[in-house]
Amino acid sequence: MQATENGVIDQHLIDPEICIRCNTCEATCPVGAITHDDTNYVVNAEICNLCMACIAPCPTGSIDNWRKIPISKAYSLQEQYSWESLPSPLSESELSQIQGTSEDEAHASHASPSAITASASSVATTQSLEIAQSSIQWGSVVPPWSAAHPYVNLHGAKNPITATVVGNVQVNEPGTENETHHVVLDMGHIPFPVLEGQSIGIIPPGLDAKGKPHHARQYSIASARNGERAGYNNLSLTVKRVTQNPSGQPFKGLCSNYICDLKIGDQVNVMGPFGTSFLMPNHPKSNIVMICTGTGSAPMRAMTEWRRRLRQSGKFEGGKLMLFFGARTQAELPYFGPLQKLPKDFLSTHFAYSRTPGQPRKYVQDLLRERSSDLVPLLKDSNTYFYVCGLKSMEVGVIEALREIAQNASLSWDELGANLKKEGRLHLETY
Repeated sequence: MQATENGVIDQHLIDPEICIRCNTCEATCPVGAITHDDTNYVVNAEICNLCMACIAPCPTGSIDNWRKIPISKAYSLQEQYSWESLPSPLSESELSQIQGTSEDEAHASHASPSAITASASSVATTQSLEIAQSSIQWGSVVPPWSAAHPYVNLHGAKNPITATVVGNVQVNEPGTENETHHVVLDMGHIPFPVLEGQSIGIIPPGLDAKGKPHHARQYSIASARNGERAGYNNLSLTVKRVTQNPSGQPFKGLCSNYICDLKIGDQVNVMGPFGTSFLMPNHPKSNIVMICTGTGSAPMRAMTEWRRRLRQSGKFEGGKLMLFFGARTQAELPYFGPLQKLPKDFLSTHFAYSRTPGQPRKYVQDLLRERSSDLVPLLKDSNTYFYVCGLKSMEVGVIEALREIAQNASLSWDELGANLKKEGRLHLETY
């Protein structure tokens, strides 16, 4: 429970009109105060301690909203679930009129501290709290000092841009279970500047079960800043067709299937761009270590392609590029063929497969340990930047591997990790 002044709190709320339901806030919250249903993401005032851990990672700013209200009248979860927009702030006269509730009544209307603690424990398991702490403790929310200036929220839910599909190809082997597509969208004459590491929202057509337009789904940009086709106002996405829920039961992902089935000439409603910190460095000799799984390869492809174009033009004296890429099998790994064609002195690639028949399971953190001799000099170099993107479950393993590599080299991970975060050199974007 947050502190009160004369029984009034600044209640933390999420704007449902701006929120793109990316789950960053819920995954980041260390006390389990944020939850969601099929409609909205909401904040439990009984648990929220105003730690602010969720503010900076939010790509849209929807999380940064507050309303002064008597604690006894705090907006409940059920109220927040029903919102289509935030309630207007109370005027001073309205606030004073309803502030008569006594402190005893206010305290009685809320759970005890012990009940709140129990509630938080039930919301987040030990493992999910460890993962959330990984993001909060080590993940940076500031961009590299040499990153280009990002533009964000140019187009929201009320004024999306209409993009035209100009390309859609499968980028892993046909017949694989995790079918993944590379989709190219053209923005026409509408300005839509993006940078590597940013994302957009796609609004699927139709209405939900309540008769309301569907909420946007977030996808990372997979193309360089000057377009999938250089010099054109277009961008690309890497999208996996979702056919199962996390439990393995048949489930057809609404937006992923919509995108994977798009045809040339189709039009798509797009929001964004989003993201201000997961951006690449631009200064000479900067090293980039990219660690990803599946469609988490999208921003890594974007960064690699921009560096490749600069190198090809002779305009950039780049540092080392390393890619640690995980998938269940080689057949399911997106962009495997194109990656093999890149010069070895440009990009050092390392693949981990967790479901290859007859082979032991290998994950990206295992690759990191195998290449520790290459990573130690990079960890010591203040020009090195680390980017992690993919499944949420990989975070803890990657951080533990980096910690182990540092400690084996007689480096203090607590000091090194703190510097990586402060200097915008370790970015965690997982889902």
